[in-house]
Amino acid sequence: MSSSERNQHGKTVRQLIEELQTFENQDLEVRISIDSGDTSVPISLVGKFEGKYAVLMNCDDLPEPVRHP
Repeated sequence: MSSSERNQHGKTVRQLIEELQTFENQDLEVRISIDSGDTSVPISLVGKFEGKYAVLMNCDDLPEPVRHP
């Protein structure tokens, strides 16, 4: 999948699972960033919408983003 395809369509659940399985430490906390990794918040819920999308969510009232150097 090219970079432009990935940005337009994202990853499938299968692709995400395969990539996560390559991590040596399977006990790492999983976080999500929408600013190219400058900050991130923990994933607290995974939802399925309209049978089309798996959505990783943070459902904290006031999520505490972590800044990454």
